[in-house]
Amino acid sequence: MELDFSDIIPAIPGLWNGMLMTLQLMALGVVGGIIIGTILALMRLSSNRLLANLAGAYVNYFRSIPLLLVITWFYLAVPFVLRWITGEDTPIGAFTSCIVAFMMFEAAYFCEIVRAGVQSIPKGQMGAAQALGMSYGQTMRLIILPQAFRKMTPLLLQQSIILFQDTSLVYTVGLVDFLNASRSSGDIVGRANEFLIVAGVVYFIISFAASLLVKRLQKRFAV
Repeated sequence: MELDFSDIIPAIPGLWNGMLMTLQLMALGVVGGIIIGTILALMRLSSNRLLANLAGAYVNYFRSIPLLLVITWFYLAVPFVLRWITGEDTPIGAFTSCIVAFMMFEAAYFCEIVRAGVQSIPKGQMGAAQALGMSYGQTMRLIILPQAFRKMTPLLLQQSIILFQDTSLVYTVGLVDFLNASRSSGDIVGRANEFLIVAGVVYFIISFAASLLVKRLQKRFAV
């Protein structure tokens, strides 16, 4: 079968809208995931066994189930839970459900990255800060976490690349991300193979370029 890519250029506006959706999902998922993951990491590092066990159970649970299941669960099951709690139909929509799913799922992975980053900081810094009269919260916020985030930036970016690729799973709830936009455009003009090839090339270029950036950052921070 002969390939014809002439229909790609007219479809660029639709593909670009799909890419914007993909980038938006990734950005919100990463920001929310890092925030929740940092809280979970501090809970896991806490001397309070209840908090540490709750955070550990959360991490182990979400790392043991596929992301596709999480997306589907938030899209289908959460409205039923909200109806049971409030007594009213409160649909959260496909976009919101995907954002929440990405945040909750990625938080489990970001938690372990942040925890490892915090543990890599010499413990003497905590003691020195407390000797100067700083509280635990001040020490974490002003001394430990800034150094930890600098060290774990490459790992955070690497996990963000994985999430960028995983956003393609939102097709299950009908969101038009870049891959879904490519598939739909290809089906409309009868050139599905060509559009999927282009989509694959775009994903590869972005992911590969981001991976090179991660490697450069790893070398820079290692020095």
